[in-house]
Amino acid sequence: MLQVNPKMPPRLTEIEKDLILRRKRAEEEQWLGEIEGIDLTLTFVRTKQADAARLAHRTPVALGIPAFPPRPA
Repeated sequence: MLQVNPKMPPRLTEIEKDLILRRKRAEEEQWLGEIEGIDLTLTFVRTKQADAARLAHRTPVALGIPAFPPRPA
């Protein structure tokens, strides 16, 4: 199962912003290979952000406490 550190979401947002700026520069410089790599990395970052958001809103599952029949007196 995916383990997400609580400190991760703000850092992922920071990384995403940086990648968007790098992609813009790569487009301006026409670095096609770089754009492909940045797009792939952005996909991974956004997937990780979605996973972190999904896991943050997960509710606990009530398993219940087993009931025992009363003891005879």
